[in-house]
Amino acid sequence: MDSILVKGGAELRGEIPIAGAKNACLALMPATLLSDEPLTLTNAPRLSDIRTMTQLLQSLGAEVSALQDGRVLALSSHDLTSHVADYDIVRKMRASILVLGPLVARYGHAVVSLPGGCAIGARPVDLHLKGLEALGAELDLREGYVHAKAPGGLKGAVVDFPFVSVGATENVLMAAVLARGTTVLKNAAREPEIVDLAACLSKMGARIDGAGTGTITIEGVDRLTGATHPVVTDRIELGTYMIAPAVAGGEVECIGGRLDLVSAFAERLDAAGVSVEETPRGLKVARRNGRIRAVDVETAPFPGFPTDLQAQMMALLCTADGTSVLEERIFENRFMHAPELQRMGAKIAVHGGTATVTGVERLKGAPVMATDLRASVSLILAGLAAEGETVVNRVYHLDRGYERVEEKLGACGASIERISG
Repeated sequence: MDSILVKGGAELRGEIPIAGAKNACLALMPATLLSDEPLTLTNAPRLSDIRTMTQLLQSLGAEVSALQDGRVLALSSHDLTSHVADYDIVRKMRASILVLGPLVARYGHAVVSLPGGCAIGARPVDLHLKGLEALGAELDLREGYVHAKAPGGLKGAVVDFPFVSVGATENVLMAAVLARGTTVLKNAAREPEIVDLAACLSKMGARIDGAGTGTITIEGVDRLTGATHPVVTDRIELGTYMIAPAVAGGEVECIGGRLDLVSAFAERLDAAGVSVEETPRGLKVARRNGRIRAVDVETAPFPGFPTDLQAQMMALLCTADGTSVLEERIFENRFMHAPELQRMGAKIAVHGGTATVTGVERLKGAPVMATDLRASVSLILAGLAAEGETVVNRVYHLDRGYERVEEKLGACGASIERISG
Protein backbone atom coordinates (compact mmCIF):
# COMPACT_ATOMS: atom_id res chain seq x y z
CA MET A 1 0.00 0.00 0.00
CA ASP A 2 1.48 3.33 -1.11
CA SER A 3 2.48 6.15 1.24
CA ILE A 4 3.37 9.82 0.72
CA LEU A 5 6.57 11.19 2.30
CA VAL A 6 6.64 14.95 2.93
CA LYS A 7 9.63 16.91 4.24
CA GLY A 8 8.43 20.23 5.62
CA GLY A 9 9.97 23.67 5.47
CA ALA A 10 10.08 24.45 1.73
CA GLU A 11 8.20 27.47 0.38
CA LEU A 12 6.11 26.88 -2.74
CA ARG A 13 6.52 28.90 -5.92
CA GLY A 14 5.09 28.15 -9.34
CA GLU A 15 1.82 27.13 -10.92
CA ILE A 16 -0.53 24.21 -10.46
CA PRO A 17 -3.03 23.17 -13.17
CA ILE A 18 -6.47 22.44 -11.72
CA ALA A 19 -8.24 19.39 -13.13
CA GLY A 20 -11.88 18.90 -14.08
CA ALA A 21 -14.19 18.26 -11.16
CA LYS A 22 -14.39 14.67 -9.94
CA ASN A 23 -17.87 15.14 -8.50
CA ALA A 24 -19.14 16.77 -11.69
CA CYS A 25 -17.66 14.07 -13.93
CA LEU A 26 -19.16 11.28 -11.82
CA ALA A 27 -22.63 12.75 -12.45
CA LEU A 28 -22.01 13.52 -16.12
CA MET A 29 -20.86 10.00 -17.00
CA PRO A 30 -24.19 8.27 -16.11
CA ALA A 31 -25.98 10.82 -18.32
CA THR A 32 -24.86 8.66 -21.24
CA LEU A 33 -27.47 6.12 -20.12
CA LEU A 34 -30.21 8.60 -21.07
CA SER A 35 -29.42 8.51 -24.80
CA ASP A 36 -28.50 6.08 -27.55
CA GLU A 37 -26.18 8.70 -29.10
CA PRO A 38 -22.54 9.38 -28.09
CA LEU A 39 -21.62 11.65 -25.20
CA THR A 40 -18.10 13.13 -25.13
CA LEU A 41 -16.69 14.70 -21.96
CA THR A 42 -13.56 16.85 -22.18
CA ASN A 43 -11.37 18.12 -19.29
CA ALA A 44 -12.01 14.84 -17.45
CA PRO A 45 -9.92 14.16 -14.33
CA ARG A 46 -7.72 11.06 -14.23
CA LEU A 47 -8.76 9.45 -10.96
CA SER A 48 -9.57 6.05 -9.55
CA ASP A 49 -13.21 7.07 -8.98
CA ILE A 50 -13.52 7.84 -12.70
CA ARG A 51 -12.12 4.39 -13.48
CA THR A 52 -14.66 2.86 -11.09
CA MET A 53 -17.56 4.64 -12.82
CA THR A 54 -16.11 3.54 -16.17
CA GLN A 55 -16.07 -0.05 -14.95
CA LEU A 56 -19.68 0.25 -13.73
CA LEU A 57 -20.97 1.68 -17.01
CA GLN A 58 -19.08 -0.95 -18.99
CA SER A 59 -20.64 -3.68 -16.84
CA LEU A 60 -24.03 -2.42 -18.06
CA GLY A 61 -22.89 -2.69 -21.67
CA ALA A 62 -22.01 0.96 -22.25
CA GLU A 63 -18.93 1.80 -24.28
CA VAL A 64 -16.42 4.06 -22.50
CA SER A 65 -13.08 5.02 -24.00
CA ALA A 66 -10.43 7.27 -22.44
CA LEU A 67 -8.73 9.41 -25.09
CA GLN A 68 -5.98 12.04 -25.09
CA ASP A 69 -4.21 10.57 -22.05
CA GLY A 70 -7.50 10.21 -20.21
CA ARG A 71 -8.53 13.85 -20.54
CA VAL A 72 -11.40 12.98 -22.92
CA LEU A 73 -14.06 10.35 -22.24
CA ALA A 74 -16.08 8.99 -25.15
CA LEU A 75 -19.25 7.27 -23.95
CA SER A 76 -22.09 5.47 -25.75
CA SER A 77 -25.08 3.55 -24.41
CA HIS A 78 -26.76 2.59 -27.67
CA ASP A 79 -26.92 -1.10 -26.80
CA LEU A 80 -26.93 -1.92 -23.08
CA THR A 81 -26.69 -5.58 -22.12
CA SER A 82 -27.61 -5.29 -18.42
CA HIS A 83 -29.63 -3.12 -16.08
CA VAL A 84 -28.03 -4.52 -12.92
CA ALA A 85 -25.38 -2.46 -11.07
CA ASP A 86 -23.51 -5.11 -9.10
CA TYR A 87 -22.39 -4.78 -5.50
CA ASP A 88 -18.77 -5.66 -6.28
CA ILE A 89 -18.43 -2.39 -8.21
CA VAL A 90 -20.98 -0.14 -6.49
CA ARG A 91 -19.53 -0.80 -3.01
CA LYS A 92 -16.36 1.06 -3.97
CA MET A 93 -18.01 4.43 -4.53
CA ARG A 94 -21.11 6.22 -3.36
CA ALA A 95 -21.66 8.02 -6.68
CA SER A 96 -22.52 4.68 -8.28
CA ILE A 97 -26.13 5.23 -7.17
CA LEU A 98 -26.36 7.88 -9.92
CA VAL A 99 -27.01 5.19 -12.55
CA LEU A 100 -30.39 4.44 -10.94
CA GLY A 101 -32.35 7.46 -12.17
CA PRO A 102 -31.14 7.30 -15.79
CA LEU A 103 -31.74 3.54 -16.06
CA VAL A 104 -35.31 3.75 -14.76
CA ALA A 105 -36.07 6.82 -16.87
CA ARG A 106 -34.93 5.31 -20.16
CA TYR A 107 -35.56 1.59 -19.72
CA GLY A 108 -38.28 1.45 -17.09
CA HIS A 109 -36.40 -0.88 -14.75
CA ALA A 110 -33.10 -1.24 -12.89
CA VAL A 111 -31.45 -3.18 -10.08
CA VAL A 112 -28.76 -1.19 -8.28
CA SER A 113 -26.77 -2.16 -5.20
CA LEU A 114 -26.75 0.22 -2.26
CA PRO A 115 -23.43 2.11 -2.50
CA GLY A 116 -20.22 2.44 -0.51
CA GLY A 117 -17.56 5.18 -0.36
CA CYS A 118 -15.78 7.16 2.35
CA ALA A 119 -16.77 6.39 5.94
CA ILE A 120 -17.77 9.95 6.89
CA GLY A 121 -21.21 9.33 8.30
CA ALA A 122 -24.45 7.61 7.35
CA ARG A 123 -25.04 9.53 4.09
CA PRO A 124 -28.29 7.65 3.32
CA VAL A 125 -29.76 7.46 -0.18
CA ASP A 126 -33.35 7.77 0.97
CA LEU A 127 -33.75 11.19 -0.69
CA HIS A 128 -32.75 9.64 -4.03
CA LEU A 129 -35.36 6.91 -3.60
CA LYS A 130 -38.16 9.18 -2.39
CA GLY A 131 -37.54 11.54 -5.30
CA LEU A 132 -37.78 8.72 -7.83
CA GLU A 133 -40.91 7.38 -6.12
CA ALA A 134 -42.47 10.84 -6.51
CA LEU A 135 -41.92 10.45 -10.27
CA GLY A 136 -43.78 7.14 -10.23
CA ALA A 137 -40.99 4.62 -9.81
CA GLU A 138 -41.91 1.49 -7.84
CA LEU A 139 -39.04 0.57 -5.52
CA ASP A 140 -38.30 -2.53 -3.50
CA LEU A 141 -35.20 -2.98 -1.31
CA ARG A 142 -34.08 -6.61 -1.15
CA GLU A 143 -30.78 -8.12 -0.05
CA GLY A 144 -28.88 -4.85 -0.34
CA TYR A 145 -30.23 -3.96 -3.80
CA VAL A 146 -32.75 -1.38 -4.99
CA HIS A 147 -35.17 -3.03 -7.42
CA ALA A 148 -36.84 -0.25 -9.39
CA LYS A 149 -39.46 -0.32 -12.12
CA ALA A 150 -41.67 2.14 -13.94
CA PRO A 151 -43.49 0.05 -16.54
CA GLY A 152 -45.60 2.97 -17.71
CA GLY A 153 -42.71 5.41 -17.65
CA LEU A 154 -41.96 8.18 -15.18
CA LYS A 155 -44.30 11.14 -14.74
CA GLY A 156 -43.49 14.71 -13.77
CA ALA A 157 -44.13 15.73 -10.16
CA VAL A 158 -43.18 18.23 -7.49
CA VAL A 159 -40.25 16.90 -5.44
CA ASP A 160 -39.60 18.88 -2.27
CA PHE A 161 -36.34 17.73 -0.69
CA PRO A 162 -36.44 17.99 3.14
CA PHE A 163 -32.80 19.04 3.08
CA VAL A 164 -30.30 19.86 0.37
CA SER A 165 -28.65 16.85 -1.26
CA VAL A 166 -26.36 17.15 -4.27
CA GLY A 167 -26.57 13.47 -5.20
CA ALA A 168 -30.34 13.27 -4.86
CA THR A 169 -30.76 16.44 -6.92
CA GLU A 170 -28.56 14.94 -9.66
CA ASN A 171 -30.31 11.57 -9.67
CA VAL A 172 -33.85 12.95 -9.79
CA LEU A 173 -32.84 15.63 -12.30
CA MET A 174 -31.54 13.00 -14.72
CA ALA A 175 -34.66 10.88 -14.27
CA ALA A 176 -36.98 13.85 -14.78
CA VAL A 177 -35.61 14.86 -18.18
CA LEU A 178 -37.33 11.80 -19.75
CA ALA A 179 -40.44 11.86 -17.53
CA ARG A 180 -43.77 12.87 -19.05
CA GLY A 181 -44.84 16.37 -18.06
CA THR A 182 -43.30 18.91 -15.72
CA THR A 183 -41.09 18.19 -12.70
CA VAL A 184 -40.26 20.82 -10.10
CA LEU A 185 -37.37 20.18 -7.70
CA LYS A 186 -37.70 22.32 -4.57
CA ASN A 187 -34.86 22.87 -2.09
CA ALA A 188 -32.57 21.61 -4.84
CA ALA A 189 -28.79 21.71 -4.46
CA ARG A 190 -27.17 24.81 -5.99
CA GLU A 191 -23.60 23.51 -6.41
CA PRO A 192 -21.62 24.24 -9.60
CA GLU A 193 -21.71 20.49 -10.32
CA ILE A 194 -25.53 20.73 -10.59
CA VAL A 195 -25.23 23.66 -13.00
CA ASP A 196 -22.67 21.70 -15.03
CA LEU A 197 -24.90 18.62 -15.24
CA ALA A 198 -27.90 20.72 -16.29
CA ALA A 199 -25.80 22.42 -18.97
CA CYS A 200 -24.73 19.06 -20.39
CA LEU A 201 -28.26 17.65 -20.32
CA SER A 202 -29.52 20.80 -22.06
CA LYS A 203 -26.98 20.26 -24.84
CA MET A 204 -28.45 16.76 -25.17
CA GLY A 205 -31.93 18.24 -25.65
CA ALA A 206 -33.29 18.43 -22.10
CA ARG A 207 -35.46 21.38 -21.09
CA ILE A 208 -34.22 22.63 -17.71
CA ASP A 209 -34.69 25.98 -16.00
CA GLY A 210 -33.36 27.23 -12.66
CA ALA A 211 -30.19 25.18 -12.23
CA GLY A 212 -28.03 26.93 -9.65
CA THR A 213 -31.07 28.08 -7.68
CA GLY A 214 -33.15 26.29 -5.06
CA THR A 215 -35.94 25.51 -7.55
CA ILE A 216 -35.29 23.61 -10.78
CA THR A 217 -38.05 23.07 -13.35
CA ILE A 218 -37.78 20.29 -15.94
CA GLU A 219 -40.07 19.80 -18.93
CA GLY A 220 -39.79 16.15 -19.94
CA VAL A 221 -38.80 15.23 -23.49
CA ASP A 222 -39.18 11.99 -25.45
CA ARG A 223 -35.48 11.43 -26.11
CA LEU A 224 -32.04 12.96 -25.73
CA THR A 225 -29.31 13.28 -28.35
CA GLY A 226 -25.52 13.16 -28.08
CA ALA A 227 -23.33 16.08 -27.05
CA THR A 228 -19.79 17.23 -26.26
CA HIS A 229 -19.27 18.93 -22.91
CA PRO A 230 -16.26 20.17 -20.88
CA VAL A 231 -16.20 19.16 -17.21
CA VAL A 232 -16.22 22.20 -14.89
CA THR A 233 -13.08 23.04 -12.88
CA ASP A 234 -12.73 21.06 -9.64
CA ARG A 235 -13.43 23.63 -6.91
CA ILE A 236 -12.27 21.24 -4.16
CA GLU A 237 -8.91 20.56 -5.81
CA LEU A 238 -8.68 24.31 -6.41
CA GLY A 239 -9.33 25.10 -2.75
CA THR A 240 -6.85 22.46 -1.64
CA TYR A 241 -4.02 23.92 -3.68
CA MET A 242 -4.97 27.45 -2.61
CA ILE A 243 -4.22 26.35 0.96
CA ALA A 244 -0.80 24.93 0.04
CA PRO A 245 1.10 28.26 -0.18
CA ALA A 246 -0.88 29.56 2.79
CA VAL A 247 0.45 26.63 4.84
CA ALA A 248 3.99 26.48 3.49
CA GLY A 249 4.61 30.08 2.45
CA GLY A 250 5.43 31.33 -1.03
CA GLU A 251 3.10 32.03 -3.96
CA VAL A 252 1.21 29.67 -6.27
CA GLU A 253 -0.96 30.38 -9.31
CA CYS A 254 -3.82 27.89 -9.69
CA ILE A 255 -4.32 27.60 -13.44
CA GLY A 256 -7.99 27.37 -14.42
CA GLY A 257 -9.18 28.54 -11.01
CA ARG A 258 -12.35 30.64 -10.77
CA LEU A 259 -13.25 32.78 -7.78
CA ASP A 260 -17.00 32.24 -8.25
CA LEU A 261 -16.48 28.54 -7.51
CA VAL A 262 -14.85 29.17 -4.09
CA SER A 263 -16.06 32.60 -2.98
CA ALA A 264 -17.06 31.65 0.60
CA PHE A 265 -13.82 29.71 1.04
CA ALA A 266 -11.72 32.57 -0.38
CA GLU A 267 -13.41 34.99 2.04
CA ARG A 268 -12.25 32.86 5.00
CA LEU A 269 -8.73 32.72 3.56
CA ASP A 270 -8.70 36.49 3.25
CA ALA A 271 -9.80 36.83 6.88
CA ALA A 272 -6.97 34.49 7.87
CA GLY A 273 -4.38 36.66 6.12
CA VAL A 274 -4.11 34.97 2.73
CA SER A 275 -4.10 36.99 -0.49
CA VAL A 276 -6.22 35.65 -3.38
CA GLU A 277 -5.82 37.50 -6.66
CA GLU A 278 -7.62 36.82 -9.96
CA THR A 279 -5.34 36.54 -12.99
CA PRO A 280 -6.01 35.97 -16.70
CA ARG A 281 -5.10 32.30 -16.17
CA GLY A 282 -6.68 31.57 -12.80
CA LEU A 283 -6.05 32.54 -9.16
CA LYS A 284 -2.77 33.60 -7.52
CA VAL A 285 -2.50 32.82 -3.81
CA ALA A 286 0.08 33.89 -1.21
CA ARG A 287 0.25 34.23 2.55
CA ARG A 288 0.55 37.82 3.72
CA ASN A 289 3.22 38.83 6.23
CA GLY A 290 3.34 36.96 9.52
CA ARG A 291 1.42 33.99 10.88
CA ILE A 292 -2.00 32.94 9.71
CA ARG A 293 -4.76 34.48 11.83
CA ALA A 294 -7.33 32.31 13.56
CA VAL A 295 -10.79 32.32 11.93
CA ASP A 296 -14.06 30.51 12.56
CA VAL A 297 -15.53 28.24 9.88
CA GLU A 298 -19.00 26.77 9.45
CA THR A 299 -19.64 24.35 6.59
CA ALA A 300 -22.81 24.77 4.55
CA PRO A 301 -24.28 23.80 1.18
CA PHE A 302 -23.14 25.90 -1.77
CA PRO A 303 -22.61 28.86 -1.87
CA GLY A 304 -21.41 28.36 1.72
CA PHE A 305 -18.08 26.98 2.92
CA PRO A 306 -17.65 23.47 1.40
CA THR A 307 -17.54 20.50 3.75
CA ASP A 308 -14.97 18.99 1.39
CA LEU A 309 -12.52 21.79 2.31
CA GLN A 310 -13.02 21.61 6.07
CA ALA A 311 -10.17 19.15 6.72
CA GLN A 312 -7.73 21.18 4.62
CA MET A 313 -8.73 24.39 6.40
CA MET A 314 -8.17 22.69 9.74
CA ALA A 315 -4.62 21.83 8.68
CA LEU A 316 -4.00 25.51 7.91
CA LEU A 317 -5.45 26.71 11.21
CA CYS A 318 -3.29 24.33 13.26
CA THR A 319 -0.48 26.91 13.07
CA ALA A 320 -2.66 30.04 13.21
CA ASP A 321 -2.23 32.80 15.77
CA GLY A 322 -5.13 32.26 18.16
CA THR A 323 -8.05 29.84 18.48
CA SER A 324 -10.37 28.83 15.64
CA VAL A 325 -13.74 27.05 15.83
CA LEU A 326 -14.82 24.78 12.96
CA GLU A 327 -18.43 23.67 12.85
CA GLU A 328 -19.32 20.74 10.57
CA ARG A 329 -22.96 21.11 9.50
CA ILE A 330 -23.11 18.66 6.57
CA PHE A 331 -21.75 15.27 7.68
CA GLU A 332 -21.36 13.71 11.08
CA ASN A 333 -18.11 11.92 11.92
CA ARG A 334 -16.03 14.16 9.67
CA PHE A 335 -13.26 15.08 12.11
CA MET A 336 -11.41 11.78 11.83
CA HIS A 337 -8.32 13.68 10.65
CA ALA A 338 -8.11 15.53 13.99
CA PRO A 339 -6.37 12.73 15.95
CA GLU A 340 -3.82 12.36 13.14
CA LEU A 341 -3.09 16.10 13.19
CA GLN A 342 -2.70 15.81 16.96
CA ARG A 343 0.06 13.27 16.35
CA MET A 344 1.88 16.13 14.61
CA GLY A 345 1.51 18.40 17.63
CA ALA A 346 -1.76 20.14 16.78
CA LYS A 347 -4.02 21.25 19.64
CA ILE A 348 -7.56 20.23 18.68
CA ALA A 349 -10.59 19.52 20.86
CA VAL A 350 -13.58 17.86 19.20
CA HIS A 351 -17.07 17.90 20.69
CA GLY A 352 -19.73 16.49 18.40
CA GLY A 353 -19.85 18.59 15.25
CA THR A 354 -17.50 21.28 16.59
CA ALA A 355 -13.70 21.32 16.57
CA THR A 356 -11.73 23.94 18.48
CA VAL A 357 -8.21 24.47 17.12
CA THR A 358 -5.62 26.39 19.13
CA GLY A 359 -2.73 27.29 16.88
CA VAL A 360 0.84 26.23 17.66
CA GLU A 361 4.07 27.77 16.42
CA ARG A 362 5.11 24.69 14.47
CA LEU A 363 3.86 21.19 13.69
CA LYS A 364 6.25 18.26 13.87
CA GLY A 365 6.48 15.50 11.29
CA ALA A 366 5.08 12.09 12.22
CA PRO A 367 3.70 8.91 10.66
CA VAL A 368 -0.05 9.41 10.15
CA MET A 369 -2.91 7.52 8.55
CA ALA A 370 -5.43 8.78 5.99
CA THR A 371 -9.00 7.98 7.05
CA ASP A 372 -10.84 9.39 4.03
CA LEU A 373 -10.25 11.32 0.82
CA ARG A 374 -10.12 14.90 2.14
CA ALA A 375 -8.41 13.89 5.39
CA SER A 376 -5.57 12.36 3.38
CA VAL A 377 -4.72 15.60 1.58
CA SER A 378 -5.10 17.63 4.79
CA LEU A 379 -2.30 15.56 6.31
CA ILE A 380 -0.09 16.23 3.30
CA LEU A 381 -0.75 19.96 3.66
CA ALA A 382 0.11 19.77 7.36
CA GLY A 383 3.32 17.98 6.42
CA LEU A 384 4.34 20.94 4.24
CA ALA A 385 4.30 23.13 7.36
CA ALA A 386 5.80 20.59 9.76
CA GLU A 387 9.34 20.30 11.04
CA GLY A 388 10.92 17.07 9.78
CA GLU A 389 9.32 14.21 7.87
CA THR A 390 5.68 13.24 7.68
CA VAL A 391 4.62 9.87 6.22
CA VAL A 392 0.95 9.67 5.19
CA ASN A 393 -0.18 6.06 5.00
CA ARG A 394 -3.20 4.50 3.24
CA VAL A 395 -3.20 7.05 0.42
CA TYR A 396 -5.49 4.95 -1.78
CA HIS A 397 -8.12 7.40 -0.51
CA LEU A 398 -6.07 10.24 -1.98
CA ASP A 399 -6.04 8.73 -5.46
CA ARG A 400 -9.83 8.77 -5.56
CA GLY A 401 -9.90 12.56 -5.74
CA TYR A 402 -6.44 13.99 -6.55
CA GLU A 403 -4.37 13.16 -9.58
CA ARG A 404 -0.59 13.16 -9.15
CA VAL A 405 -0.58 15.37 -6.06
CA GLU A 406 3.10 14.70 -5.45
CA GLU A 407 3.96 15.90 -8.98
CA LYS A 408 1.87 19.07 -8.72
CA LEU A 409 3.28 20.10 -5.34
CA GLY A 410 6.78 18.91 -6.23
CA ALA A 411 6.83 21.14 -9.31
CA CYS A 412 6.38 24.12 -6.97
CA GLY A 413 9.28 23.18 -4.73
CA ALA A 414 7.70 20.88 -2.16
CA SER A 415 9.84 17.98 -0.94
CA ILE A 416 7.31 15.20 -1.50
CA GLU A 417 7.44 11.70 -2.93
CA ARG A 418 5.32 8.61 -3.25
CA ILE A 419 6.62 5.46 -1.61
CA SER A 420 5.34 2.28 -3.22
CA GLY A 421 4.15 -0.27 -0.72
